[in-house]
Amino acid sequence: MSVLVLVLAVSAACCLGFGFVLQQNAAQRAPLNDFLSPRLLLDLMKVPRWRGGIGLMVAGMVLGAIALGQGEISLVEPLLATNLLFAMALSRHQTKQPLGRQGWAGLLLLAGGVTAFIVAGEPRGGTAVSDPFRHWLIIGAMIGLALLLTTYAKRSRLVAGPALLAVAAGLLYGVQDALTRVSGERFSEGGLVHVLTGWQPYAVLALGVTGLVLVQSAFETASLRMSLPALTAAQPLAGIICGVGFLGDQLRMDAGALAWEAAGLAAVVTGIVLLGLHPAMPCGSAERPVRATARDLQPN
Repeated sequence: MSVLVLVLAVSAACCLGFGFVLQQNAAQRAPLNDFLSPRLLLDLMKVPRWRGGIGLMVAGMVLGAIALGQGEISLVEPLLATNLLFAMALSRHQTKQPLGRQGWAGLLLLAGGVTAFIVAGEPRGGTAVSDPFRHWLIIGAMIGLALLLTTYAKRSRLVAGPALLAVAAGLLYGVQDALTRVSGERFSEGGLVHVLTGWQPYAVLALGVTGLVLVQSAFETASLRMSLPALTAAQPLAGIICGVGFLGDQLRMDAGALAWEAAGLAAVVTGIVLLGLHPAMPCGSAERPVRATARDLQPN
């Protein structure tokens, strides 16, 4: 594994984790009638803390894109999932909560699961699948599932809705990461013109904006405990499926390696859930105004 890819991916995870906490701090005070509306982003743009969180998120996405250009998506995605560790660190600083057994168990499971998956799977590059049907089948399945989850989330916005929206956003971000890698490969082959003449960069932009609306709506209606674990778990799984499915990433497929890879991913998801449900994660506000001014959205 390249040290550069490791540093880039972990740095990206740090920026993403800190950014998500700052975004949720602001979004939890947004008016509920902005739910799943682009107007939510317009309201939040007036809040300095949210803009800072978005700035960190953009920095994380840029670092992640560079990492994807240097390494396999099946390697980078599990490393990006460690953003929850950094979100926990900032949340713990804000709430003054000790880690305790639950926090340490989640930390060890997440870190150990990522390590086990990478060591056992030995992700490496290969020849991308040229069959466009396979590309569209996987991408369509991910986007279709995200649409289905979003539709159901509208009916239960304050119950299961936030977690469903976070999963949907994670699926879109996983596809976005895969298409970001494809765009990087096109840039290496033919420069900027070759990139802009393909559909991938425009899909990356559309998926990014749509995912952002879903994430902010999830942050708006529930605490980080309800939303961030689902987002953090869904994104690497979707990215790995895309990487192995049509980008040509290769993993060890013998029985022993598959067992460790499955155990590693299970440990990652379990660790994410434990950390996400930790008392250090902000609980959010129970009540929100129907409409709010920029001053109302400012943190106390």
